[in-house]
Amino acid sequence: MVTLHDGGTFYEGGAPVFESAGRSAEDGRKKTIAHGILSAHDRGNDGKELRLRFDSLISHDITYVGIIQTAKGSGLERFPVPYVMTNCHNSLCAVGGTINADDHAFGLSAARKYGGVFVPPSFAVIHQYAREELAGCGRMVLGSDSHTRYGALGTMGVGEGGPEIVKQLLEATYDVAYPRTVLVYLTGAPRRGVGPQDVAIALCGATYKNNFVLNSVLEFAGPGVKNLPMDFRIGIDVMTTETACLSSVWQTDELVEEYYKVHGRPQDYRRLEPGEGAWYDACVEIDLSTIEPMIALPFHPSEAYTIRELKADLTDILRETEKSAEGKFKGKVKLDLLSKVHNGQLQVDQGVIAGCSGGMYDNIAEAAAILGSGGIGAGYFGLTVYPPSLPVAMELMNNGVTQKLTAMGAVFKPCFCGPCFGAGDVPANGGLSIRHCTRNFPNREGSKPADGQLSCVALMDARSIAATARNGGVLTGADEIDYEPPESVERKYDRSAYDKRVYNGFGHPHPEEQLRLGPNITEWPAIPALKENIVLELASVLRDPVTTTDELIPSGDTSSYRSNPLKLATFTLSRRDPGYVGRANEIAARGKGGPDAELRKVYEALGVTDVENTAFASAIFANRPGDGSAREQAASCQRVLGGAANICYGYATKRYRSNCINWGMLPFNIDESTDFPYEVGDTVYVPGVREAVESGAREVPARVLSGGKVTDITLKLPELTQKEREIILTGCLMNWYASHKK
Repeated sequence: MVTLHDGGTFYEGGAPVFESAGRSAEDGRKKTIAHGILSAHDRGNDGKELRLRFDSLISHDITYVGIIQTAKGSGLERFPVPYVMTNCHNSLCAVGGTINADDHAFGLSAARKYGGVFVPPSFAVIHQYAREELAGCGRMVLGSDSHTRYGALGTMGVGEGGPEIVKQLLEATYDVAYPRTVLVYLTGAPRRGVGPQDVAIALCGATYKNNFVLNSVLEFAGPGVKNLPMDFRIGIDVMTTETACLSSVWQTDELVEEYYKVHGRPQDYRRLEPGEGAWYDACVEIDLSTIEPMIALPFHPSEAYTIRELKADLTDILRETEKSAEGKFKGKVKLDLLSKVHNGQLQVDQGVIAGCSGGMYDNIAEAAAILGSGGIGAGYFGLTVYPPSLPVAMELMNNGVTQKLTAMGAVFKPCFCGPCFGAGDVPANGGLSIRHCTRNFPNREGSKPADGQLSCVALMDARSIAATARNGGVLTGADEIDYEPPESVERKYDRSAYDKRVYNGFGHPHPEEQLRLGPNITEWPAIPALKENIVLELASVLRDPVTTTDELIPSGDTSSYRSNPLKLATFTLSRRDPGYVGRANEIAARGKGGPDAELRKVYEALGVTDVENTAFASAIFANRPGDGSAREQAASCQRVLGGAANICYGYATKRYRSNCINWGMLPFNIDESTDFPYEVGDTVYVPGVREAVESGAREVPARVLSGGKVTDITLKLPELTQKEREIILTGCLMNWYASHKK
């Protein structure tokens, strides 16, 4: 289904060539679509490190309050480019009293004051609004959500933490080393019953665990592209985030041109395609005709199986999934999937088709065709559908799709991202939910293992979810169902709801407008600058292969408190290491109070002589932290609690490492071959750390006190730019801006 070619690849005659004499890789790189777009947005001049300015910005109601508060504290006067604030995450207004609605009022007041765009709750999920209203061939969009991907529309989207949005608002640049570009070469055409999520799961399964496309730009091209409708391309594209790539872009054609015409923006289309002799760092080949209905088992989109092979080896595969969960949850809760096997078949409890990946018109229309007239039944299985925007919802209603699914027992809900991050349709304890959404990490469905609650999600395409619903909740691939695909319809885009309710104030700020501040909206606490030396006490040690941002700061009900840094910080690692917050607070208190007798003994053992110029702070160790969401709170909450560093073998994503840096936390690495046997309570002394950061040192000698013994260790600080070093030295991005205003 998916074939990987690791190494230089030329694009010649519309096909990949893995050996090509006489061709220049340097010249060929400039012929990629990605290079053309990146070069047009680069404000640098060395060709190695990009300094990018984006055409527009977008955030949702989990992130925009903190972004604006940070930018305001750094001197924001107006939005220099269109900045869209959607309200698709905390739109239920169900947690924390008035908190969510207070945030929405703040967002509208900020749009009025600084000249922004405000999309009211339940009007659109963030990425669908961007596709409908922001995308344009050759453009770049920066979003404070990891699934900022609009490549199928010829737009390079990048998902980053809030501080990177702040930089753009203050007319600074997004700085990144020139990324690898990987060709994704598509051939063939999908079979009946195969949808975009099937292709996406196959792609994630082939590329995520081996880091094949880590921090790369994926460039989709090939003869198979023309065989994919726009919703199909969009559904694959949004899931590229789960490969851990940086961004994506597709060749454009007549279907993309028609998309822009339908959406009233024909001027935003232009032809994009690789030039003859374009050169790529690697190639992923996907024969679309070989893709089967897929399932991604808990707890990652890369846990990929064909539904056929899962059903053929059901008990053994489920048993392995249960064993994996035992290690993840340390025996505190038990994942029991085998109990769902009845007469050799897997019984599912819930189906959800939702949001920026699943809620596309074509997915829902084909799900209706597959479900037919049989209905879902009155058992435990239920089906819920979330359209991605009001224009799509109206189109579904006008064409009778909503009525058909509703008559069969499916429930339609507002345009809301909740099922994707654990704030909507939480299954019962022990439940297995199949979802066409973006992620199936632990707790993304809303369960709380620390409280003895556990349910889980398997990702599937809307087509196979409908087939399973038709079969009463028994796992069924869409290729097992005899159905007639829906008749093609003329696509229409009615933006009247946007015209009447979306506030579009770009270019027309009202500086006299007062920001509306609810009682939960608070300023950031003071963050200290980096001292000459530092002693770090390990407040948490996480030895899982990967630690997600959902584990670092949980999603779901905690989302309501993301306008209150101190309150939100109390949830840090609460579902992974519940003792972390207490330990971090104790370490912070000792650091503020000056070294007591016990701490002086630690300093003496480590050889600390300059006590006055030595900071004492907490740190975490994790093998590979930061997979998943772009939310900066995964780092800022550690900082608010007095954290000053992460130590790891490698960062799962560029965006999490950037978040650490922007919040002034030292992003230490250690060699993969280095043993790290240390535990919570052990201390790491890094003498001369400030000088090391100032000088750009890539290796920093340190000493570790563990079990009464002191050992030497080498910490690494690779690839820090001058600006990143300055941010760490001043303590955080806000401090850096404050220092530059003087």
